[in-house]
Amino acid sequence: MSAVRDARPVVFAYDGTDLAAHAIEQAGQLLDTTREALVVTVWQPFEVGFVPARGRQFDAADIATVRRAAEETAGEGAARAEAAGFRALAVALEAAPTWKGLVNLAADRDATIIVLGSHGRGGLGGVLLGSVAASVAAHWRRSVLIVHRDTCDHAAGTPASSDV
Repeated sequence: MSAVRDARPVVFAYDGTDLAAHAIEQAGQLLDTTREALVVTVWQPFEVGFVPARGRQFDAADIATVRRAAEETAGEGAARAEAAGFRALAVALEAAPTWKGLVNLAADRDATIIVLGSHGRGGLGGVLLGSVAASVAAHWRRSVLIVHRDTCDHAAGTPASSDV
């Protein structure tokens, strides 16, 4: 008997950092890549919450500009997910707090798993996790794949401008 493949999507939190890119690569090695991937860049005015694609500069108070930059960043993440084998769709989502936007989108789309990197600035049960990663793990009742900084040699020197 062959296993039935789950057609529900994977949600990737993508903030433009090397760690977020590494989380997508890791998921491509660990998960079934035949299903859709929703690559989500969560944004908010003033406290943007992501690293803009291609180093783009913009005024964080200009909502239209922030939205466009978030869309470009999500597109960059979707391209990475496609390179990892997923059928990817870019999603720029205005939400605060970030974790809540990710969890609500995943629930709305009936996702099976949320994948994200942890910059390691908070704690959950004695494990050092980023605050977004800890909150997603605490509030999402399905699987969460958290990729840690120490598994990402090339991200170790990258300053984390936000917590994926």
